[in-house]
Amino acid sequence: MTSKPSSNPGSATGPGLSHFDASGQAHMVDVGAKAETARRAVASGLIRMLPETLALVQGGTAKKGDVIGIARIAAIQASKRTSELIPLCHPLPLTRVVVEFDIDADESSVACTVTAETLGRTGVEMEALTAVSVGLLTLYDMLKAVDRGMCIESIRLLEKEGGKSGTWRATEA
Repeated sequence: MTSKPSSNPGSATGPGLSHFDASGQAHMVDVGAKAETARRAVASGLIRMLPETLALVQGGTAKKGDVIGIARIAAIQASKRTSELIPLCHPLPLTRVVVEFDIDADESSVACTVTAETLGRTGVEMEALTAVSVGLLTLYDMLKAVDRGMCIESIRLLEKEGGKSGTWRATEA
């Protein structure tokens, strides 16, 4: 049984969902005719944990070592493998990926912000979002022995630049 999308299918340049053809079948969008432009996306998310767990992160005394450093490498690796994880994503030649972690002791949380850049025919939003997700999941994995109740939340796109649609910025939530 084939399910059809709820909104009208469209093309990469028209209204609707670009990952469905006219008959409602999923397909990889043809970006061959698009111009190569500089593209940039910024995404963020955070993980909440017990204050005692956060103290392990801050002190670098977690049993598995430098959890922030390992999560940073995992996030970068994930950004490069996004097209292997998200079925209809194009593989992109990333030109830059920056991963930042910010500790908030008052909120007992660690925020992850990723900036991904490329010179290409399609955007890097999925690479930035995937990197944030995997960076936070890596923190969870490395700290779960002491805090299984951690909560990953608020993963979202903050901004994107480049391409035909130009610049977009999220409104404050």
